[in-house]
Amino acid sequence: MTESHGSVAGVHHDHHVQFYGISTCIWCRKTRQYLEENSVAFDFVYVDLLEGDEREAVKDKVRIWNPRVSFPTVVIDERECVIGFKADELKGRLGL
Repeated sequence: MTESHGSVAGVHHDHHVQFYGISTCIWCRKTRQYLEENSVAFDFVYVDLLEGDEREAVKDKVRIWNPRVSFPTVVIDERECVIGFKADELKGRLGL
């Protein structure tokens, strides 16, 4: 079973990257795979694996960046956000 949250180490750690996803979402899987293949360090949360108040609190955080609360949502340096699987946008914003 997938962990609900955690961190992934990588050689690219110039930015704080926060990944929010759903464990069964193909686009979330592709986004996480892209980050891992490019050795980007990031923290992750699978919202569907959380319960109760914790789930609602994380959804409130996502809503700040993505009012539709859709996934994947990747927040970079608490300044900008990429919604959906957009490899070119991630590449540019992370300087890969």
